[in-house]
Amino acid sequence: MVENEYGAGQITVLKGLEAVRHRPSMYIGNTDVRGLHHLFVEVVDNSIDEAMGGHAKNIEVVLHRDNSLSVTDDGRGIPVDIHPEEGIPGVTLALTVLHAGGKFEGKNYKFSGGLHGVGVSCVNALATWLEVTVRRHGKIYQQRFERGTPVTDLTVIGTTSEDDTGTSVRWLADDTIFTKVEYHEELLTGRMRDLSYLTPGVRLVFTDENKGESHVFHHEGGLTAFVEHLNSSRTALHKPIAFQTEREEMSGPVEVNVAMQYNDSYQDNILSFANNIKTGEGGFHVSGFRMALTKVINQFARKMGILKEKENNFTGDDVLEGLCAVISVKLRNPQFEGQTKGKLGNAEIQGVVNSIVNEGLTEFFEQNPSSAKRILEKAATAARAREAARKAADAIKRANALDGGGLPGKLKDCIEKDPARCELFLVEGASAGGSAQLGRDRRTQAILALRGKPLCVEKARLDKALDNEEIKSLITALGTGIQVNSQSKNGNGEEEEEVEKDRNGFHFDLGKLRYHRVIIMTDADVDGAHIRTLLLNFFYRYMPDLVSQGHVFLARPPLYKITSGKHVLYAWDDAELAVKQKEIPGRNPYVQRFKGLGEMNDVELADTTMLPDKRKMVQVTVDDAVETDRTFSLLLGEKVEPRRQFIEAHARDAKNLDI
Repeated sequence: MVENEYGAGQITVLKGLEAVRHRPSMYIGNTDVRGLHHLFVEVVDNSIDEAMGGHAKNIEVVLHRDNSLSVTDDGRGIPVDIHPEEGIPGVTLALTVLHAGGKFEGKNYKFSGGLHGVGVSCVNALATWLEVTVRRHGKIYQQRFERGTPVTDLTVIGTTSEDDTGTSVRWLADDTIFTKVEYHEELLTGRMRDLSYLTPGVRLVFTDENKGESHVFHHEGGLTAFVEHLNSSRTALHKPIAFQTEREEMSGPVEVNVAMQYNDSYQDNILSFANNIKTGEGGFHVSGFRMALTKVINQFARKMGILKEKENNFTGDDVLEGLCAVISVKLRNPQFEGQTKGKLGNAEIQGVVNSIVNEGLTEFFEQNPSSAKRILEKAATAARAREAARKAADAIKRANALDGGGLPGKLKDCIEKDPARCELFLVEGASAGGSAQLGRDRRTQAILALRGKPLCVEKARLDKALDNEEIKSLITALGTGIQVNSQSKNGNGEEEEEVEKDRNGFHFDLGKLRYHRVIIMTDADVDGAHIRTLLLNFFYRYMPDLVSQGHVFLARPPLYKITSGKHVLYAWDDAELAVKQKEIPGRNPYVQRFKGLGEMNDVELADTTMLPDKRKMVQVTVDDAVETDRTFSLLLGEKVEPRRQFIEAHARDAKNLDI
């Protein structure tokens, strides 16, 4: 054969679960923290499918001391009898063969999230070891696998009562696959909290053996209770609006469950689910909801005289302000985009949700005119503020054009033009800004010095934010524009003209980001922490993609400087200080506690906080969007009592907080 000739012998055939281990990101999204936790989602969702079918009431998740994770339910138990065609037990088949499962034909489950049949087998493939225990027919069965391959046969290890049934899956994620096998409790409990609202009556328990702590999630109130939880740190404008309907469509049964409530904030928070799977990127169920919401509000606004004859309709953004909503649909054959199921692609669900929301919201408005009026007046106020914000945005664009290039005067830009190699430091105060400018690498590091504390956008509408000089400078320096509503793109991408025809001149384009690392560099004190929180609040509300795509970082300046003769060391917390004091040569070293960045000269600031090979930085990520939204609202919103309770509850923790 000629060298380099491409023949049949050069085609590689991956058998069994080898394909999953060879290309894990194709099946679980990635191999970082998200992919690691996606294994948990796949297993717990199987237990929830049993609960949705009325077969399970209790689900227990345990993070064991050996860093393995287990999920146990009291469902029917995975079948253990021999498959007639494959000749192996059903549980072995489900764990070792892709696209093997009992959810394809709709006979065993009316609604199910795990329709791809690759979930638990992927977990098995990407685990150093996995043990499955099944309680069924009065017996306890167990089988062990290593990296997807059975190392024992399915064996009876004990007996139990006939009515004691269920499945337990315990696995240790493979550290040769994942970048780091470290579970985040917030991601685990966040999913369990959501599921407790979506499947009312089911009891979910999370236990961390290392901490000796357990958390119970059990809610009978369903989505209404979910919305009340989301709005707990805000002032609601009316009682929750909720409606649940099941219809028989040509494609099979469809269930739509919606709960919504407006509050006094200026942000929207829409969560969407399909067959209990969180659809973070939305889909046709979200677009159907938004179209109905916009249509009904406009109809009643004209009917009640809030919109005059010659006035334009409210836009989709106007009716979202202050809205908290949960949309849950269940359907026989959901079409998720990708194995991670971030978006629902069933086009037929759009019309179903549109119709049900239209009917339900119309009925509520007719029966509750005072609540309807408060909602309509909030939309009217939002429309006026958005028009003012549009004019302010246009003024910023015109001013930038007249300035030539449009960059703010306070920005000390870098020489490099490739955004991937550039980083922007957001620094508080002129003193720290001066040190940062002298200590930076002019080739790749830009400095934007901010005066005082930024505007709290949690308590200000967009028009007020765009009137703030520091916010305008920040938006201009980054170059991306802003995202008016976090949910504006959380639909199917092809929403009807009445919802998306007027974006009010706002457009966010991550491709125009001028610096791929945006680094918040504030003092290591309470004021610095407050400024950091205000900046993070702005990014989360008006540039959420900047955060979700990993472009925002927190600089970590040292707290202490330890000097002994010519020897100098730095420490970032009290524990490190104790160690460094022992390490430094000489006796009785001098310890200086930095009160702020301005106390450092340019060399110190560069060596400790700015040089890539020496600095310590934290990348900002969002593990739990629900709790992130609530926390910003609680800490920075208008409602005082929840904030006071939070401070009192966490006062002791704050004493040891490394800021």
